[in-house]
Amino acid sequence: MKFARPALLALACALPTTAFAGMSCDDIMKMVSYNVPASTVIASIRGAGGGYSQTDVQCLQTKGAPPEVVAAVQALAGGANLTPKPGTAAAAAPLATPRPAPTAAEAFDDAEMLGGTAGAGAAEEPPSGGGPKVIEQLIADAKAKKYLTCSKGFYDLLEKNAYPDQKAKIEYHLGRCLEDLSMYHGAYHYYLEVVRKGAGNPYFKFALPGLVRIANLTGDDYDLLRVVEKIPAEAFPREAQNHLNYLMGRAMYSDGELSKSAEFFEKVSAKSELYMRAQFFLGQINVERGKLKSAVLSFREVIDSEPPLVGDARQQRQVEDMKDLAMINIARVYFGLTRYDNADKYYSQVDRNSSYWPESLFERAWASFHLGDVNGVLGLLMTANSPYYADQEFNPEITILRALSFFNLCEWGEVEGVLDTFEAQYKPMRDELKTFLDQYKSEENLKLSDQAYDAYFTSSKNQTSLNKPMFVKVLRNRDLQSMVDHMDDIDKEIALIDAQKAEWKVTVGEGLKKIYAEDRVKIKKRAGRVMLGELLEQYRVLNDLLQQSQVIRFEVTDAQRADYEFRMSNPDVNSTKDQEIDFSTSREVIYWPFNGEFWSDELGYYRFTEQGECK
Repeated sequence: MKFARPALLALACALPTTAFAGMSCDDIMKMVSYNVPASTVIASIRGAGGGYSQTDVQCLQTKGAPPEVVAAVQALAGGANLTPKPGTAAAAAPLATPRPAPTAAEAFDDAEMLGGTAGAGAAEEPPSGGGPKVIEQLIADAKAKKYLTCSKGFYDLLEKNAYPDQKAKIEYHLGRCLEDLSMYHGAYHYYLEVVRKGAGNPYFKFALPGLVRIANLTGDDYDLLRVVEKIPAEAFPREAQNHLNYLMGRAMYSDGELSKSAEFFEKVSAKSELYMRAQFFLGQINVERGKLKSAVLSFREVIDSEPPLVGDARQQRQVEDMKDLAMINIARVYFGLTRYDNADKYYSQVDRNSSYWPESLFERAWASFHLGDVNGVLGLLMTANSPYYADQEFNPEITILRALSFFNLCEWGEVEGVLDTFEAQYKPMRDELKTFLDQYKSEENLKLSDQAYDAYFTSSKNQTSLNKPMFVKVLRNRDLQSMVDHMDDIDKEIALIDAQKAEWKVTVGEGLKKIYAEDRVKIKKRAGRVMLGELLEQYRVLNDLLQQSQVIRFEVTDAQRADYEFRMSNPDVNSTKDQEIDFSTSREVIYWPFNGEFWSDELGYYRFTEQGECK
């Protein structure tokens, strides 16, 4: 207790002496200029209280504030019409009466609480009381939604090491205050500090769900995945069990422990938002174990699942993508069983608006190839390789399958032309990848993986033969994309810190910035390693396809020789007679000749009418 009085005094001295009534027009526009989401700006405006007038509304309109922000200020200003017409009652009404000036303690929160998300915290809270008065007062401030006051107070206590025996408690509550300020990375840091102290400390079971919440929000669960492996399953807090079982399943899967991995995935409740992901992994595991019927059942469960509604567009996109991938994986199972008709049926069910539709078309083309429908193959490849997907899809194998299709039609000139184009485009890319990757072969150079990341993702000087679709492909790696998103989120939180007033920014804000800077370097290094792995995979793919290209050339030469021998032995063969094409071969289908233009409603319906030169 001997530290209580000095700590209280320090906190009192740190509070501002001037009172702030609401946020000014300039304060609000500063947040807007930092690209703070409109919902966060509105939460801050409401947290700062009233004191707004029609002058503030007009100021925001003039400076181009988002309409929803203007509407929020208008509501606090006591009017419904954003721009009252002259002569109306609204226009003649007096300005709203400013609220009384807050006390100094209230002003610190009311004037500066940017990004608050009340109610976003844990479902279960640790019991309060019994601790030093200064800590209990800060906990009371947090409950009163004075998040800046409590975060600064807890931060100051940690900096002074005022209560060493209460460190876990202080770190946990600091994390809670930061989470409610939408400073999720800072909250994650302090929750992680608590969890690292082990399951024996009383705040472990409250901090771990906090880690889970934020990892689920950011999509980056790298640190959590490493931590969870060291936690006995019986120590999983109730409210985080589904997520932790899912993470343990992933950890076991990465280690090749398929049976143990499946056990953890099977524990994920059907009511959890992670149920679909767990079922998807179970499908993958069963494919690898050769239990194909069980795999198909798991993938069907993914397709039929209706996860809890999520407001985040990124998460909603992930749900839709997972359903499409499940459909594609069922098709792959049938393809592997050489049941190409069944594979074709499932490939055809992937939604046209799916980001995986071009990929499904390409794989469906392989099914058609095995079914002997060469003209159908060329039509599907035409859509998959159309300008609609030119900037998004990297699939050089499309060109190889196209060459094989013309090969089966004995159109040797077409085959050679396709291969010439293929090699001209992809040889430089293959060679650049080899040169770049050779720089990071040694373990010593691999430590500079953040520089590898910068070379392609943050440097503007780089001239490269690698195209945009390749990097889109690389960023489809879930772990890499989550790290890139995490770094973007850190940048947004730094902007949020910079938007605060000096009393908070120069203490807690500066401390958080140091944490963010160190963690950003670590994340970038991890992202660089994952990127190098993805680029290595693309190098191997290109190298293999270029070798296949040479094999096809050899086969063309051999086939041409056999063709010439056949023609010399059969001089009466007429292989050049033009055949007229009937574009009305079915009452159900109308055939239109392709004129070089691509239309979105025609995608997926192209079909070639090549007769071939084979005799």
